[in-house]
Amino acid sequence: MSSAGSTQQSRPDVRSSSSPSNENLRARNSGSTSRSAPPRPPPTQTDSAVNPLRFDARTIHFSINAWILVVAGLGMLPILPKHLADRACKLSLLGTILSSGYSLYSTYGKPRAWNMPAIQAWLQSVLATKDFIHLMFSFMLFTSQLHLKIAALPVLCWALDHVARFLRCNFARSSFYRRYLEEPCLWVETNNTTLSLLSSNAEIALGFLLIISLFSWRRSIIQTFMYWQVSYPPNIQHSLFVCHLLLPCTE
Repeated sequence: MSSAGSTQQSRPDVRSSSSPSNENLRARNSGSTSRSAPPRPPPTQTDSAVNPLRFDARTIHFSINAWILVVAGLGMLPILPKHLADRACKLSLLGTILSSGYSLYSTYGKPRAWNMPAIQAWLQSVLATKDFIHLMFSFMLFTSQLHLKIAALPVLCWALDHVARFLRCNFARSSFYRRYLEEPCLWVETNNTTLSLLSSNAEIALGFLLIISLFSWRRSIIQTFMYWQVSYPPNIQHSLFVCHLLLPCTE
């Protein structure tokens, strides 16, 4: 009995003596793994913080509008020769066609089928948008024989508003933006109503200039009629009726 009791008393001593050795071994293993493991890399920033100008649909749209802003501004300069100013105005209208068409395609896509009901349903969602009106405005003036410098003024206002909103949303933390572009973008945002009125007055003046051009050899009755219908449509149903007459009804 005494021998059994002595063996039982010695077992806790063995366990207690073995536990520090196990702890030392674990500490050595953890130290060796911490030395052999490479240091963790610093946390990476998100793509929007590193590169706010990503190559996506919004960036492409912004790039086109920035190009329109530069070209339309050059076309409005009075010191530019007439042939260069006319070419710059035409290029700004072409850029607005591309910008509006790209915006419509990225937002609404294309008709589900190339028949009359599907095209009518697609037109009902597109005709009342600003992008469609800008597209038709630029297309009619781009194909016109008249060279009106005032046609670049609405295009300039639209591009300026879009560029300023994009810069404020994506480059607010940039030091270059804060130093050089923050005040102009803030001015555009606070005077948005003034720019809209300026654009509307320019569109009305263009409509009257097209009416006056009916008495010249460059007149275009259909183009003048379509300009007033697109810029100031009485209702959407009338436009859909015109499209129904122009497009063949195919099942």
